Amino acid sequence: MERRIGTISRGLRGPIIKEGDDLKKIVVDTLMACIEGGDFEIGSKDVLAVTESILARAQKNYATTEQLAEDVKNKLGGETVGVVFPILSRNRFAICLRGIAKGSKKVVLMLSYPSDEVGNHLLDLDLLDEKGIDPYKDVLTQAQFEETFGKSKHTFTDIDYVNYYKGIIEEEGAEAEIIFANNPREIVKYTDKVICADIHTRKRTKRLIQQAGGTVVLGMDDLLTAPVNGSGYNPEYGILGSNKATEDTIKLFPINCQEFVDAVQADIKERTGKVVEVMIYGDGAFKDPVGKIWELADPVVSPGYTSGLVGQPNELKLKYLADNDFADLRGDELKAAISAAIKEKDDNLVGQMATEGTTPRRLTDLLGSLCDLTSGSGDKGTPFIYIQGYFDNYTD
Repeated sequence: MERRIGTISRGLRGPIIKEGDDLKKIVVDTLMACIEGGDFEIGSKDVLAVTESILARAQKNYATTEQLAEDVKNKLGGETVGVVFPILSRNRFAICLRGIAKGSKKVVLMLSYPSDEVGNHLLDLDLLDEKGIDPYKDVLTQAQFEETFGKSKHTFTDIDYVNYYKGIIEEEGAEAEIIFANNPREIVKYTDKVICADIHTRKRTKRLIQQAGGTVVLGMDDLLTAPVNGSGYNPEYGILGSNKATEDTIKLFPINCQEFVDAVQADIKERTGKVVEVMIYGDGAFKDPVGKIWELADPVVSPGYTSGLVGQPNELKLKYLADNDFADLRGDELKAAISAAIKEKDDNLVGQMATEGTTPRRLTDLLGSLCDLTSGSGDKGTPFIYIQGYFDNYTD
């Protein structure tokens, strides 16, 4: 019988994970319950994905804002600290800002405009043209910004992040000054001790501020890289990828991810004889066309994955073949010709016209986006995603 189904992405329901739980056992037991219950069978090159959030929770990888404040104070001196290019997020950054403010006497917060790094807008781009403001060179105080554009409200949440962040700083007893600029070098006019709060552009931001005279220039990946007074930590990403847990607790990005995925893969093979690829995923890497928000607030889509997920797709574009190479064929002849082209394709198709329109991204970024969309971020209760058929093609 001809196979009619291609890729399938399933959300697997698991228990609510708490600190200290044996997540490896829970993940494998959940998969085995599906197999033994007849929900599906393990196939060739299946992928089992686990959300980063529950791995960090099981690892007890938490820190308090007091512990973050202590690290900030030790590394930046506890006086005036510049915080450059934070994203606008109650879940992602606000809790970190609280810890930074606790460890400082004054925070100079530099916000990029018209939007943050991941597309959260402070104002509509067209307003800049209307008001004659050049975001590449104009530096605005909060008073100038609000006099020109009015109070800012987020498209989806209706939050005024400017005053929300200012309030957090002042609640922690620090003085707050907010400026709007897109040239990170401007911060050294206010302080030479700086935290670069951007995610994907942080290396460049650090470099420019250091060249402009910054004496202590850190990224969020330089904070809580080791335990502080018994805190959690992340040696590679610091507080990047963290989330709010409680009003004074931060859940950090998970650690030892490679060790975890390899152990899960080994356990599944021992129990079934089958090799399943395993990955940890966080945010998907996609952009919302309405709100203009780029989803990826984590430093990477996948901080750990088994070796079979290394690389990027090596695929031919079927519509290109149908419209060009085999434009004169129809029906079974066309199917046979395309099947033969797939079977005979080169191991590396980079640069060939027959790949035009395929997606040149890493497998883990593509799979992580699929996983994030499948699990959602709310109450579905499916922290494990099982994907089948992703590596199949038209000939399978």
